[in-house]
Amino acid sequence: MATPIWKAATAPIETRAEATIALGPETAMSLNLPENSDSAQQQEVLDALPVLVFLERAGRVVFANAEARQTLGLAEGEWAPRPVEDVLWGLFPGTAEPQTQLIGTRAGSPFHATLPTRGGRLLPVEGTYSILSTELREAIIVAHPSGRVRAPKSRLMEDVLASIPEAVVIVHGNHVLYTNPAFTVMFGYTAEEASGGNLRELIVPETRHHELALLEKEVDVKGRVCTDTVRMAKNGELVDVALVCAPLRVDGSKVGYVLSFRDISERRQAETRMQQDTMFDVLTGLPNRALFLDRLTLALKRRARRLEQNCGVLILDLDRFKEINTALGPAAGDGLLMAVADRLRTHLRPEDSASRLDGDEFAVLAENILDQNDLEIVAARIQRQMEEPFDIFGSFVRVSVSMGVAVAGPGHTTASLLLRDADYALNRAKTAGGGTTEVFDRGLELPYRKADRDPERELRRVLEKRQYEIWYQPIYRLESGKLEGFESLLRLRRQDGSMHSFIDLLRVAENTGLSITLGRETMDTVCRQLLAWTGNGAQPELTLTLNLTDRQFYHPQMVVQLKKALTAHGVDPSRLLFEVTEGALNQNPDEAEKVLKSMAECGVRIAVDNFGSRFAPLAHLARLPIDVVKIAPRLIASAIAPGRPATVLESLIHLAHGLDMQVIAQGIETQEQLDALTAMGCVLGQGHLFSYALDPVRATKLAGLGRWPLAAGA
Repeated sequence: MATPIWKAATAPIETRAEATIALGPETAMSLNLPENSDSAQQQEVLDALPVLVFLERAGRVVFANAEARQTLGLAEGEWAPRPVEDVLWGLFPGTAEPQTQLIGTRAGSPFHATLPTRGGRLLPVEGTYSILSTELREAIIVAHPSGRVRAPKSRLMEDVLASIPEAVVIVHGNHVLYTNPAFTVMFGYTAEEASGGNLRELIVPETRHHELALLEKEVDVKGRVCTDTVRMAKNGELVDVALVCAPLRVDGSKVGYVLSFRDISERRQAETRMQQDTMFDVLTGLPNRALFLDRLTLALKRRARRLEQNCGVLILDLDRFKEINTALGPAAGDGLLMAVADRLRTHLRPEDSASRLDGDEFAVLAENILDQNDLEIVAARIQRQMEEPFDIFGSFVRVSVSMGVAVAGPGHTTASLLLRDADYALNRAKTAGGGTTEVFDRGLELPYRKADRDPERELRRVLEKRQYEIWYQPIYRLESGKLEGFESLLRLRRQDGSMHSFIDLLRVAENTGLSITLGRETMDTVCRQLLAWTGNGAQPELTLTLNLTDRQFYHPQMVVQLKKALTAHGVDPSRLLFEVTEGALNQNPDEAEKVLKSMAECGVRIAVDNFGSRFAPLAHLARLPIDVVKIAPRLIASAIAPGRPATVLESLIHLAHGLDMQVIAQGIETQEQLDALTAMGCVLGQGHLFSYALDPVRATKLAGLGRWPLAAGA
């Protein structure tokens, strides 16, 4: 006769025999009990046992006796079949890791596990796992507490979790074990509603259901994961959150996950507003130069795929705008610019887009045109509309416009080239007296090329006789005055020995291609200077920055030249910072990304120069391998301006820091600007408040000193 189930549950392991059990009317309970016993009697016996008894069938616990139900905190008779791993964590000898079932274990195997009770308590248990029927995949689990109940958190920890503003949730498997009050505030679910629920079904939007599995996999590899994502509140509203996911460990073994959520909706809104400010002109609401160039770049790419859909650019300039602005006042001048923008928006074709480039200069991108005639029709329509008087604060103002027009051709490989040719035509129209439209042709380019001949000859003479020098403007830490490094700047040495800016000749060098030669020599000079300072006892962490022109940046041999310079001079590449302009990044973002990655592989650092001068898309900061953001002087001047400009500047500083980038404020002129920037959290800066560019001798002395001579404590 087989041993009854209650004896099998309590007898020593070596005396237990196989039995079968199936509780409930649908399973036709069958215990090898005395013939006069029935289902109710069997349950009474099991409920009377002072140990925890569970029946497992095919991986699910289908029965728990009264002691087990009471320990779990369940009501009388309350039980629903559930997976073994949800009832006993770590049903495996000596472990506490969930989801490790004993499949095919011999009868009477001892185990240690953890019983998660209602309310989040964790109860260590030990006992035996005995197989009743291998055919039916049935087993009996008998356990008893092996120690005191462990609270997953102390009273202090309970208070901490209830006080922090981040929403915290603890999960095991697919089930929520704990949520703090901030979770209820953020997502609307009470602790009772969330407890035991599936976190994915509670707060994860359907389009993000794949994230949890990916997060858990990444946590298992990295130990901790931080990401920005979206979650859904009980009322269906989406919440932008910063999510941190980490493993939950008990006795050194992972038993679940701890997730925290911080509401970043305000930050996202601020980023959106700042993106709006950086891509659109504040006064007129039209796209600015950066966005216009981006749209023009896309139009040229579409044209390359479908030549029958050409595009062109119109640049228009208001004649005598300065006189009108002086006569009627700046407010009227702004009103006129807004009225011109409104008229452009109203009367352009749907496929065309207008932009305010600068001052009183506007541009129009015309797409889906066949040839020059179509572009001239668009230009004539704009001219007619601008002839109508403008009502500015009750006064009727008439203005004429000069327009330059250029149709995309085979030589227009970048947006800046097409815009340049339209500008050539505009200058011709203004020279003719204004109020007219000129269409670009190659003949228009000749006078401008001719005008560059004398400067080109001068530049070649300067390069041949080495009539230029590299001077160095110091960069400081704003709070301490510690010297961080120098920016290298070209200076022209006249025959009388006086030093002048090189900016005009640099433009000539860029137009003629001589900037490539100039850049190679500058790179070698700066590397030699850095080595000299290292040998003279200067601060070992000092950095030197080099400016790259657009042509230098995109030259196919630029990275090759860089590698040669680094090899030849043996300098630490991390001490070299290459500055790339916003305009270069905007010309061809895809190609720019390739060049920047090649430079980063050489070990040098990369800065985007004059950020905010043309308002490059903020996406560049997230997408491109940029280490430093150098903020343009025009934005730095707004540090002490009230309202929106200062807010944009401060937001930009915090955004760069959030992306783990350094920020250098350029053009600091006054103590008030310095104080405001320091309060905003800006760490580095340069400008005439500290020092003009220094010749190599004075720069070497400053490199040895290592700090701003006028700084406190110097």
